[in-house]
Amino acid sequence: MRWYRSGSGVAVLLGLFLGTPTSRAAAQVPADPPPPYKSVYGKLSSLDKSRNTVVMKSNAGERLAWRFEAGVIAEVARFKPGDAMIVIYRQVSPNEKRVTAVAFPGSASTALYVNTTGSRVLMRSGPAVGGACGQPNAGPVTESTIPDGGIAEVAEGCWCCAPPGETCTPGNTTGLGRALLVQCFK
Repeated sequence: MRWYRSGSGVAVLLGLFLGTPTSRAAAQVPADPPPPYKSVYGKLSSLDKSRNTVVMKSNAGERLAWRFEAGVIAEVARFKPGDAMIVIYRQVSPNEKRVTAVAFPGSASTALYVNTTGSRVLMRSGPAVGGACGQPNAGPVTESTIPDGGIAEVAEGCWCCAPPGETCTPGNTTGLGRALLVQCFK
């Protein structure tokens, strides 16, 4: 998956983190918290199926292009230029963004999450505390497994998704509409 600003001439190839074994001593040291989720709000500008690229115009006026796998592109093709969209990502380094989801607010009367990751994922949801997600002692968490291509509905105020065998803390705000899960993190 690639992210780049149109016209900048710079493209950043996004790879996958490879797991490395950890010594017992290192495993006992608390890990750094994962990078926070960020979002870009805007409108769908165009879709280039031959290049697997989605172009959006952000609310800040930037023209941004995002490269996705064919399954994500097929789902985005259900929407039309001008539709509101949100790209939820993690800034994993100064030059690298990893997309978690592409959302189309207002496109459904409930919060729907479509798994386009290529494998099953764990969806976790829970309440917001004081209007914020990811808070300690937020209350009970609901878990469900979404098969590849499956859809889940979330009723709680916060959500996250994790790869099989992992977990996550619901840190994203739930919204009415359809969200395409692109990559889940622990």
